[in-house]
Amino acid sequence: MAGSDSRFAMPEIAGSWDNDSAAEAAALVMRHGWNATAYQIVNPGFRYWVPEAGDGIVGYVYRHGVYVVAGAPVCSEERLEPVLDEWEAFARSKGRSVCYFGAAGRIMDALRRRDGYATVVLGAQPVWDPRRWGEAVDADRSLRAQFRRAMNKGVRVREVPAGSASEDDRLRVCLAGWLGTRGLPPLHFLVEPQTLDRLWDRRVFVAERAGQVCGFLVLAPTPTRSGWLTEQFPRAPGAPNGTVELMFDYGIRAVGRDGSSYVTMGLVPLSTHGFGAGFTNPLWLRAMLGWVRAHGRRFYNFNGLEMFKSKFHPDAWEGIYAISNEEQFSFRSLYAVAAAFSDGPPWLAVTRGFGRAVRSEAIRAFTGRSGREMHVRA
Repeated sequence: MAGSDSRFAMPEIAGSWDNDSAAEAAALVMRHGWNATAYQIVNPGFRYWVPEAGDGIVGYVYRHGVYVVAGAPVCSEERLEPVLDEWEAFARSKGRSVCYFGAAGRIMDALRRRDGYATVVLGAQPVWDPRRWGEAVDADRSLRAQFRRAMNKGVRVREVPAGSASEDDRLRVCLAGWLGTRGLPPLHFLVEPQTLDRLWDRRVFVAERAGQVCGFLVLAPTPTRSGWLTEQFPRAPGAPNGTVELMFDYGIRAVGRDGSSYVTMGLVPLSTHGFGAGFTNPLWLRAMLGWVRAHGRRFYNFNGLEMFKSKFHPDAWEGIYAISNEEQFSFRSLYAVAAAFSDGPPWLAVTRGFGRAVRSEAIRAFTGRSGREMHVRA
């Protein structure tokens, strides 16, 4: 069934396929997954394409005339270029362009040798060899203090089997509470929050205090790199300070003891660490992203995210890119990527996020005034 979207009996409408189809995709990822985002294609909302040989898979969404691919085709390294050719021939037959979001490493090398592709810098992701994680972390007094702070409040972390985690309603409550504190409505595509029904090959570490879940960490496998992506780390409202840091420390040490050699905490959007490979974004995109970084803090704290991940002393930073099969990266490709994450019109997500921010500011202002007035009366 050459170049078919339905090799795994999956219809064209994103999100309407069943768990058996996602399990087939997971099996291919576990054989061939190299890109850090490879396992995320098992999450809800993806369409799939497989080559004639059935030895790989592309996870993508369709938005505004563009097939937005999660990272890169999942296949062996020697098959990457033939699979790219077959996949893009399929896209052309449908009249679609292609954008590889979250590209790095192998696909970067493959497409650099070809004409007709535009590359833009998205940011960078920090990486560690988890077998050496403790060398830098144990020497950091500030991190040690955060671990102690959480432990002194009674927080303990343990690994939970994927099947048990999927059935634990406390994790769902924690996730819902965490999502309620976000500046934007829940995003999708490569940051899909609803993964608890498809944990499968993932590893889950749960922070508990007096029987209550304070947070949990989900690691997604990067099989052919003997690695893991820290995919999710929700923290319950009111969890003691240091809870997230303690979960990271416990989880990354655990995979290091098991012999894993690669861990990444995932993309830090707009991180300047991604600009060291000779790439310069178009002027219009630099201006737009610069404005977003300067003024979008009410929705997404880019600086705070980079500072949080940097404090764990990464061994290195890997640049992360978007590559489109066009001469110049277009606004249409950017808009399609934004629509993939918002799962709808990006402007609507921003509008809803702004509404949330206004409500939060109003509640904080009212609560603050009320608290001061009560203090005065007392």
